[in-house]
Amino acid sequence: MKNKIKAFFQRIINWIKRNKIKSAIAFLLLLIYYFSIPRTLFKEPYSTVIESKEGELLGAKIARDGQWRFPAQDSVPDKFKKCIVYFEDEYFYKHPGFNPGAMINAFKQNRKAGKVVRGGSTLTQQVIRLSRKGKNRTYFEKLIEIILATRLELGYSKNEILEMYAAHAPFGGNVVGLEMASWRYFGVQSNQLSWAENAVLAVLPNAPSLIYPGKNQIKLLNKRNRLLLKLHQEGIIDKQTYELSIEEPLPQKPYDLPQIAPHLLQRVAKNEEGTRVKTTIDYALQNRVNQIARYYYNQYKQNEVHNLAILVIDVQSRNVMSYVGNSPADADHQKDVDIIDAPRSTGSILKPLLYGAMLDDGELLPNTLVADIPTQISGYTPQNFNLTFDGAVPAHRALSRS
Repeated sequence: MKNKIKAFFQRIINWIKRNKIKSAIAFLLLLIYYFSIPRTLFKEPYSTVIESKEGELLGAKIARDGQWRFPAQDSVPDKFKKCIVYFEDEYFYKHPGFNPGAMINAFKQNRKAGKVVRGGSTLTQQVIRLSRKGKNRTYFEKLIEIILATRLELGYSKNEILEMYAAHAPFGGNVVGLEMASWRYFGVQSNQLSWAENAVLAVLPNAPSLIYPGKNQIKLLNKRNRLLLKLHQEGIIDKQTYELSIEEPLPQKPYDLPQIAPHLLQRVAKNEEGTRVKTTIDYALQNRVNQIARYYYNQYKQNEVHNLAILVIDVQSRNVMSYVGNSPADADHQKDVDIIDAPRSTGSILKPLLYGAMLDDGELLPNTLVADIPTQISGYTPQNFNLTFDGAVPAHRALSRS
């Protein structure tokens, strides 16, 4: 066996020596083929996304190009994988990047119809097309797609190619990628979608400018149900799941993205724009603190107090558990300003700490009266913001009004 292998390589070496020019050309072509795929296939800007420590979505900021495009996930839900493969490319796991049979059938049907009625592109080719956006749909471009698709197959696994497709496929309007589409059309994470919901999202990229929730409902319904029937016939879903799935309604209007920690999102976007950041925020606690902030805002706004902030920190781990940068006021009262990291007087920062220290030492109680009277300290005369003095004031009230 070793002699046969040695003889094989010897023949190759001898051929190269006899055909130096052809060998050089072949080597150059192989080199071009190897470097034909850039290290980063997609260079579009992404949305900034923040999640709680449990992985729940806290908020997202639109990408710089005006598209809702989430950073790619580490995996694609199994239901969506099966839906997109059976709808777009049944032989995805068998072909080397292109499917000659599908391309020939598509060419014959399109030629007979006198227009494009069927596409023969594989999912791998579609990934290449998405990365080369703006290119004309010509036969020469199709040839380039085939070459690049085979190179993509050599460099990436099938699952990685599916992840690229799921992250960059268009889903209508400015919605790009499976994860964003899942939130936009169903208000949940992609791994929580039903078979019917996955089927809807699998058929949307096929014609994103024509079919989207709210319009062309009959066409969208027929496409979804044909895919569900195919899944049933292939044994992917059972009869009961199929019958229940075709009864599910289509999405009618877009959902708003969660904005549970907008000021934290604003802070993260300054330094880590276009990334997915898993924070230490406790999801349930953040919602509860948001309720508390809303409650006290409604109380204090009666007295013209329109801004507040709450920061909850685990004193043992020093992790931020909840982050509310301002009250749910309006733009006139600068609700978008993050008070937590806003510059302020150092004296104001120290007052709550000194108040707490005096409580710990027993030097003060919340209702202890403190003197609010004119005072001079080495020639310095401190004054209240309203330029008046109230005499004897409970300590807790003096602090809150400070």
